[in-house]
Amino acid sequence: MRCLDGKVVAVTGAGMGLGRALAVEFAKRGARLALADTDPVALARTGELAAEAARAGGPGPRLTELDVADRDAVRGWADDTAARLGGVDLVVNNAGVGVVAPFEETTWEDFEWLMGTNFWGVVYGCRAFLPHLRRSREGHLVNVASVFGLVGVPAMGAYCASKYAVQGFTEALRHELRLSHANVRVTTVLPGGIGTGFARTARKSPSVAGGALAAVSARVALTSPERGAAVIVRALLRDRRRVRVGPDAVLIDLGRRILGPGVDPLTRAISGLLLPITWSRQPQPPESAHRKAAR
Repeated sequence: MRCLDGKVVAVTGAGMGLGRALAVEFAKRGARLALADTDPVALARTGELAAEAARAGGPGPRLTELDVADRDAVRGWADDTAARLGGVDLVVNNAGVGVVAPFEETTWEDFEWLMGTNFWGVVYGCRAFLPHLRRSREGHLVNVASVFGLVGVPAMGAYCASKYAVQGFTEALRHELRLSHANVRVTTVLPGGIGTGFARTARKSPSVAGGALAAVSARVALTSPERGAAVIVRALLRDRRRVRVGPDAVLIDLGRRILGPGVDPLTRAISGLLLPITWSRQPQPPESAHRKAAR
């Protein structure tokens, strides 16, 4: 895919952060957009920005309130998008949520909620859109993982698990489609620290200080969403299989590939940034919501 003009592009998690910036970047390049998010207000603002960025006379984006953890809803959105826009050429499975908590303080409900969006949302998006992408002459599937799919860090066990899973799943799918001679390209995106509002929206355990988390998030956000979106779109037009977004992502990826376990000092340095967030007291196993209800 060398040009996005007139191509149908679907983006999940388009209400803010990287998803919003991608929508605007695609609109600038003449794409026809189908945007989805759980927050209708934020999504509407993205739609306004994308419409402003679109070329004169271009169609406005189609907006859908959607929870990507709902398998049937994702399939319905995919089929409706293809029917109304005449097909689908590019899909970005970008929707993601966060849980910041030591493992012993992570509730089962929070762990399952995160995996439902970050991992199953990607899987559902791939399954729902692949039949439509196969019908495109230049189909492209993009799954957004994270630099925390390369290294594990404290208080982010659930998040790291989901992003490692997205990486492995996407790599396997890429090989399957290549071996079957499908006309669908597959790209994994590995963002580093991006200013996406993660600290504000992530669920936190009692020992996590919200102010400290916001300070750390601001410190490690080396790349703006707009810069990240521009890097990703340029890489897609060059048919890159893996896209590292931000200097931190490049450093960690190269360190992991070249040094293997020898990258642990770098991982410890990253972990040190997160220490002020938590462990103000001895972690306690969370009380299940089911136990609370039984009282």
